[in-house]
Amino acid sequence: MTNLTLAMSLLLALAMVAAAIVAVQRKSLPVAILAAGLVSLLASVQFLLLAAPDVAMTEAAIGSGLTTFLFFFVLARVRGGQDD
Repeated sequence: MTNLTLAMSLLLALAMVAAAIVAVQRKSLPVAILAAGLVSLLASVQFLLLAAPDVAMTEAAIGSGLTTFLFFFVLARVRGGQDD
């Protein structure tokens, strides 16, 4: 690993930890969902740096895209059902 790759990996790891802490400590569900999606997106960039583009594309599509959308969809359905 070159020094630049190592520095970028460490920076991404710190950003992932910070976003994970935000996701856990926030009381707002939409902020927590977005922070969890950010962790997944940063993980896909980390996989790309580690020369695993197939895993990076899968993580970006499923982990960041589909899961975040699904969480927001379920949150909207649950909040919509509170009026009943």
